[in-house]
Amino acid sequence: MPTFDIVSEINMPEVTNAVDQANKELKNRFDFKGVDAHFKLEKETVLLRAPEEFQLQQMYDILMGKAVKRGLDIEFFKPEDVQKNLAEAKQVILLRNGIDKEAAKKISRYIKDAKLKVQVSIQGDQLRVNGKKRDDLQSVISLLKEKQWGLPLEYQNFRD
Repeated sequence: MPTFDIVSEINMPEVTNAVDQANKELKNRFDFKGVDAHFKLEKETVLLRAPEEFQLQQMYDILMGKAVKRGLDIEFFKPEDVQKNLAEAKQVILLRNGIDKEAAKKISRYIKDAKLKVQVSIQGDQLRVNGKKRDDLQSVISLLKEKQWGLPLEYQNFRD
């Protein structure tokens, strides 16, 4: 029985490269000369630090530009609110990895409402789609590509 998995996984080595390139650009930019501003990659977040709040927006734009050049989808990055005090401003950007339960239920319901002859099961942070025919699975992929889900979907482990 043909199957495939629907996943949403971020490429962490490319995120590391994007953060490193963004830090290098900060050191070379004229408007950031002599300013203590930097990016810091932690497990599931990127931390932006700068003296002023408007500089954080510039840093975010730099990071998104580097991420796009590295082939990363910007929907993986979810910026949190800016935290500021007298000395500095900082912002946390969450790296979304996997499909959360709410989104998985929406995707599953959408596929079931389309009346295709497939079964969808939620397996942790991914979905598995089973069908009798390969054409049914391909129609599920095309159906999902038509709609924006708020997170990038990838289709893996296509088996006959």
